[in-house]
Amino acid sequence: MVKFPKLTTPELIKRLTPPTGKVRLVLDTDTYNEIDDQFAVVHALLSPDILSLESIHAAPFFNSRSKSPADGMEKSYQEILRLLTQLQVESNGLVYRGSTTYINNINDPEKSEATDKLIKEAMVSDEHDPLYVVAIGAITNVAAAILLEPAIIEKIVVIWLGGHAHYWPNTREFNLHQDIKASKLIFDCGVPLIQIPCAGVADHLTTTVPEVERYIQGQGKIGNYLAEIFKNYHTDHFGWSKVIWDLSATAYVINPTWISTYLTHSPVLTDQFTWSVDTSRHMIRVARSVSRDKVFRDLFTKLKVDPL
Repeated sequence: MVKFPKLTTPELIKRLTPPTGKVRLVLDTDTYNEIDDQFAVVHALLSPDILSLESIHAAPFFNSRSKSPADGMEKSYQEILRLLTQLQVESNGLVYRGSTTYINNINDPEKSEATDKLIKEAMVSDEHDPLYVVAIGAITNVAAAILLEPAIIEKIVVIWLGGHAHYWPNTREFNLHQDIKASKLIFDCGVPLIQIPCAGVADHLTTTVPEVERYIQGQGKIGNYLAEIFKNYHTDHFGWSKVIWDLSATAYVINPTWISTYLTHSPVLTDQFTWSVDTSRHMIRVARSVSRDKVFRDLFTKLKVDPL
């Protein structure tokens, strides 16, 4: 049985206080799964005055865009490299492959480049400068790192876009239900956790083709690429909008006032993909709303290419 360090309630609440100043960040992403991860990766890379991006980790996913979790991870890794190329950012030493499978046995987690890097970056942190781990896919890599080195619980703050709002009738959400053991662990282990629910919170981050064409398309190679994948996501654009879920997670570390949050006891994730309440459990912070316009305005501003 894995033994996890236990932070006191005052320690947890202090660690869960919204960050101020420059944030050290690791971004864990299933980038090829959809199109919203790409926006979040770019958002983070275009915010160097606020974020010190230590590394980007490819997370596994399995759906119609992949043959297996391993294939999803590799496709995500390659997609990250494509984004960095268009931004003219050196990928060497920045991008790492993650888990090739979901967690089957918590006593035998998969070691990967991503877990090694996360543990290394976490262990040089202290209570005054924790490492923020922003996860916008299955939480597999992060859970595996915690299982391999539980001491990082005292060194990190996890921000995870996963699950639905706690009042939602179920929490059968893609990031969460892919790896149920990893998802349960992140709510059970006591790591400082900021959960950004999808339905009920992040689903307000919608945009449209006209808005994308006005503010993203034409803003350099990366702007054209983001506009292309956005428009190609759906064939009929009449009356159509698309949610860019993952921007909520990068937005929180860039400016926490854009994401309204509250402290609550960590819920119990059931095998039926529902939330159960236990007020004896440790505290986490949960997002309740997003300032949609402020988040997109920040992204559009940072993408803007000054005319010659």
